[in-house]
Amino acid sequence: MGRKEDNIKKAQALMNKPKQIRNLGICAHIDHGKTTLSDNLIAGAGMMSEELAGKQLLLDFDEQEQARGITINAANASMVHDYEGQEYLINLIDTPGHVDFGGDVTRAMRAVDGSIVLACAVEGVMPQTETVIRQSLKERVKPLLFINKVDRLINELEVTPEQMQARFIKIITEVNGLINKMVPAEFKKEWSLRVEEGSVAFGSAYHNWAISVPYMKESGITFKDIFEYCKQGKQKELAKKAPIHKILLDMAIDHHPNPLDAQKYRIPNIWHGDPESKIGKSMTDCNPNGPVAFMVTKIVLDPHAGEVAIGRLFSGTIKRGENLHILGMPNPNRTQQVSLSVGADRISVESICAGNIVAVTGLKDAIAGSTVSDDPEMEAFEKIVHYSEPVVTVAIEAKLMKDLPKLVEVLRSVAKADPSIQVEINQETGEHLMSGMGELHLEITEYRIKNEHKVEIKSSLPIVVYRESVDKLTPKEFEGKSPNKHNKFYITTEPLEENIIEFIKSGKVPSEGGRIKDARGLMMQMQELGMSKDEAKGIVAIFGPNLFIDMTKGIQNLHETMELCREGYIEVMKKGPLADERVMGVKVKLMDAKLHEDTIHRGPAQVIPAIRQGICGAMCLSGRVLLEPKQKVQISVPQDVMGAATREMQQRRSVIEDMTQEGDMVTIKSKAPVSEMFGFSNSIRSVTGGRAMWSTENCGFEKIPRELLDEVVGKIRTRKGLKAEPYDAAYYTS
Repeated sequence: MGRKEDNIKKAQALMNKPKQIRNLGICAHIDHGKTTLSDNLIAGAGMMSEELAGKQLLLDFDEQEQARGITINAANASMVHDYEGQEYLINLIDTPGHVDFGGDVTRAMRAVDGSIVLACAVEGVMPQTETVIRQSLKERVKPLLFINKVDRLINELEVTPEQMQARFIKIITEVNGLINKMVPAEFKKEWSLRVEEGSVAFGSAYHNWAISVPYMKESGITFKDIFEYCKQGKQKELAKKAPIHKILLDMAIDHHPNPLDAQKYRIPNIWHGDPESKIGKSMTDCNPNGPVAFMVTKIVLDPHAGEVAIGRLFSGTIKRGENLHILGMPNPNRTQQVSLSVGADRISVESICAGNIVAVTGLKDAIAGSTVSDDPEMEAFEKIVHYSEPVVTVAIEAKLMKDLPKLVEVLRSVAKADPSIQVEINQETGEHLMSGMGELHLEITEYRIKNEHKVEIKSSLPIVVYRESVDKLTPKEFEGKSPNKHNKFYITTEPLEENIIEFIKSGKVPSEGGRIKDARGLMMQMQELGMSKDEAKGIVAIFGPNLFIDMTKGIQNLHETMELCREGYIEVMKKGPLADERVMGVKVKLMDAKLHEDTIHRGPAQVIPAIRQGICGAMCLSGRVLLEPKQKVQISVPQDVMGAATREMQQRRSVIEDMTQEGDMVTIKSKAPVSEMFGFSNSIRSVTGGRAMWSTENCGFEKIPRELLDEVVGKIRTRKGLKAEPYDAAYYTS
């Protein structure tokens, strides 16, 4: 145990020296070996037994993770590594690879400055590999590459040394292609992977060895030697000569930036306040004596300590027992404990300074994504933008009535810990809707509610989440009348341009709860995207990827009624007129209005229903459409079962986009509706005799085919207790 305690002492000494800190994330496609690698790095640094490394899965300390053999939570650990005679503190985050937990990867990327992307030597670059590189670069996190499972390439596929090198070149070229496509222009040259410079390593996380070109020069080991060691089953010897933790941590220290350098270019990307302000300068300089600026990227529920907020401290020093403000919350919270994390253990310290990944208890109002500071006026960090949104929902209710209040509390804390889970609580019916990224995501969350929070629940079968939109511009303005007939609003709707939808989804639009923060800045941005000046000037609300635009000229009293118009607009965007689903990609324009001059006759009870009817009626005239969530599905199968796999996909309404063959293996790339993918894993196993490998990735919403529209809408409406037939425009004129 001595070595571990010794390392903890060293870690505590190093946490105040930002030049000697590296914050890095390990990310990759599912099953490419991330957690095994993290284990071996921790073992190499003396934080756990080397015999157990890769088998113990220290960072998969959640029992569901161990039972399923996958990583569900991003787990973090700190360790000390000696490089060229100097000691460094490595704060490491091991992230999930399964598509359902992609939100955890995005949040982890906010906390780190560098990432090690794993690619399997056998499978190559997979869809999720591309996603994690995109997530990394969006947060200005520098990627390095580790090609894992090289031993399988040699022993199972029996490639020659020449073929092995050709395979490596192919993977590196592909990853470089992805980096070049997405990297910010100023880092194009610097962040390209170059084998000769040592920004790529090769090895086997399971067998504990790795190699890079600089280490080859230093040790005299060549690719031919590696080939021989693997062929002769001498990987243990190889692990002693080229230990994985040394090669990879050397690579990280050499190529990843320290917090002092990284924050100079990362802060302008993740924080849009005034760079010349006291807090702006303090974050850019990673100043331990400045104001506290802490970004929470994860909430962990600890049975003893309660909620633990984990995240990156960009400025200042967090001390035990001080009061900190969670931006957007009325009262400050008092910190109870400040710690460094080592796997499942947290090592308590009195204080911790900027540049570190920190665990804090006592911040009861924080959620993943919160900005925490000792200055309540601080501008918040940019929202963490997730690549996909929840697409599957289950209805949950407590088995016993007495558990109902507890269930409401538990659902709130589940949504707090995992922002990718959306919860709608209905106090009246006792039914609660929980939406997640996929079947597995919801299954795991239900398991946690039952076993960690001890609440017995019943859940419905999973239901797919749809979106509503429109097909064309309304042929004429639709009149929405208030119940007292004294106020009239004339509204049109039309599809919102694709590039503007993407822009809103990217999170670059400064809006909060529908309200516009910087109207002038937004107007300029929209004009750059091709919107006319009149439209750009009139934007009054953004909700989801939808716009509400005021095109009226000089109407008396409209200004003071606009807040109510915004509320009516938001109500429709949350529940559209076709199937009560959220609206997406619609431009709503208020063209004209007639208002009663007396305030009493244009209150909320008059204006909100009028706007609501106006928008619903206009959407009916625009031709309502339903959008369904789609997934990219990539399947690798031996050639003899290719027909069975293709038939299975075609039965699920999928479109096959590409087929490639390498040796005996065929890779089928297709796009399928999420609603048709339930139970897919069992079916594909049975039709291919368990010989298929597949991966899925959510890829947005697309129009449902016309012939299925009425049937699907009818089912959704019936499930929600509505009349099966949606109302037409005439209904909204009354």
